[in-house]
Amino acid sequence: MVNEFFYKQPVKIWFGAGKFRQLGEILGELECKKCVLVCGRHFAPEARAMMQDIPCIAAVFGEVEQNPQLSGAAETARLAREVGADAIVGVGGGSSIDTAKFAAAAAPGDADIVDYYTGKVPFPGSPLTIVAVPTTAGTGSEVTQVSVMSHGKEKRTINNPLFMPTAAIVDPTLTLTVPPRTTMNTGLDALAHALEGYWSRNHQPLADLFAIEAVRVILANLETAWRDGSNLEARTNMLYASMVAGLAFSNPRTAGSHACSYPLSEDYHLPHGEACAFTLDSFVRINADERLEYLCRRAGLSGTEELAQRIAYLKELGGLRRKLSDLGEVDLDKLCHDCAVHVLMNNNPVKMDEAALREMFEALK
Repeated sequence: MVNEFFYKQPVKIWFGAGKFRQLGEILGELECKKCVLVCGRHFAPEARAMMQDIPCIAAVFGEVEQNPQLSGAAETARLAREVGADAIVGVGGGSSIDTAKFAAAAAPGDADIVDYYTGKVPFPGSPLTIVAVPTTAGTGSEVTQVSVMSHGKEKRTINNPLFMPTAAIVDPTLTLTVPPRTTMNTGLDALAHALEGYWSRNHQPLADLFAIEAVRVILANLETAWRDGSNLEARTNMLYASMVAGLAFSNPRTAGSHACSYPLSEDYHLPHGEACAFTLDSFVRINADERLEYLCRRAGLSGTEELAQRIAYLKELGGLRRKLSDLGEVDLDKLCHDCAVHVLMNNNPVKMDEAALREMFEALK
C-alpha cells in the first residue's frame, strides 16, 4: 500500500542527440541575458569559440578540476558579478555542474564563499539561473540539488534547494568521446545512485520506479558503451539512465556505498564512481531483501546474487580496483570509522557500525 510521500522535480529537461546545438535558443527561452559558461580545460577552447555564435555567453571559466575546488566556484561567482550575469551554464561531468550550482547560489551575495561552504552564512535566497549540460553518463547532477565541493583536503556534499538546476540539456553526442575507464566509473556511479535511492531508508514510490528503470537500462547498455564508445544507441541509453538514476536518488538520497566512497576518495584517491563501486556489490548482499529481489526481477535478473555478480563482473571488466590490497597500505580502523560516521550511512536500511564495516572490508582482502 502506498502511504504519503513528497516528491519534487522542477528541472526543465531537453533530451536528445544534437540538443546542445540549441543552447543559444534555450537560453533565450529561459530569458537569460548574460551567462558564464563553466567547464573543464579540455572543453575550454570550444567554449570560448561558442562566444562568437552565442553572444549571451559573456565569460568562460575553463579550469574546473576533477574534484572541483571551492576556489573554482569562487572565481566563477566573481566572473558572474563582473559581467552582470543572470545565468551560469555548467558543461561537463559532475565537477563542472556542481561548480556551476555552487557559484550560481553564491554569486548574488557578498559574503566570503568559505562561509557559504561551512554553513556559517546562509546563501542569498535567489540564485542565478542554472543550466546543466552533462557530458558523462554518471552523476545525474543535472536533476539534483546536490553539489559536491572540495576546499583543500576537505570534501563536502551539500544539499540545498538553491542548487537545483533550472534546466538540463542532455545530449548523448557529448558523451561519444568519453574514454572506456571513465565510462565504466561513471556508469557504476549511476548504478549506485539508482540502487541506493531504492534501498534508502527514505525510499518512496516515484523514486522507486525511476530506480528500477535506471538499473534495467544500465545493466543492458554499460558494457556495450564501454566496449564501443561510438555506439550512439548505447550512449543515449546510458545518459538517459544516468538522468533517471539522478531522479531516483534526488529525494531519498544515497546510502552506504556513497558513505564509504568519501574516505575511499579522500584517503586512497579513487575517482568518485570507482569509490562507489568498490563496495556496491557488498552492499547488494548486505541490503538484500524482498524489495531488492523485486527490483532484480523487474530488471531481468534472477535475484540479488546475480546483481552482485554482474557488478563484480563490470568492475573487473573495467579494470577498477576491487580489493583492499589494490589500495596500498590501508588504515582499516580509520577507514571503518570514517565510513561509519558519514551522514549518508544513516540512510542504509541495515545498520552498519564499525564492526560491520570491518567485516565487509575484510571480505575484500
